[in-house]
Amino acid sequence: MELQKITPWLWFDGQAEQAAEFYVSVFQQARIVNVSRFPEGEAGEPGTVMVVEFELFGQQFYGLNGGPNFKPNEAVSFMIRCEDQAEINHYWHSLTTDGGEESYCGWVKDKFGFSWQITPRRMDEIMGFDNPEKSARTMHAMMQMRKLDIATLERARDSE
Repeated sequence: MELQKITPWLWFDGQAEQAAEFYVSVFQQARIVNVSRFPEGEAGEPGTVMVVEFELFGQQFYGLNGGPNFKPNEAVSFMIRCEDQAEINHYWHSLTTDGGEESYCGWVKDKFGFSWQITPRRMDEIMGFDNPEKSARTMHAMMQMRKLDIATLERARDSE
């Protein structure tokens, strides 16, 4: 396997393995690749999980149990480009269930605090960016939403 040029590392306070298992359950084509444990004499409790390597749709991620010093925030998010409304609904439900939080304009925060943008793959077309009036109507509709609704956005774009 060829290594990615850029690989996200996610910081956890002891939940890296649980998070990787959760993400693998949410996403298709996902797997846990490797789990490394703290050796004797290192910062963590010997034998507990230090790093989890996992893949989502072939994209490599690492989860590091680095302790309580840092928390995720909205300054960094992951975009999921969805083919249709059913896929948007799946990710929205999966990522907000059991402690996740809904936000606005297609954003959610999962139960580990990481932010995800759940958007249609054809967002540029739906937003009508080639026409300022259509784009403004669609943007106005989107700003009222939590989970994006493709049909509602298209109606707003196409209204007069």
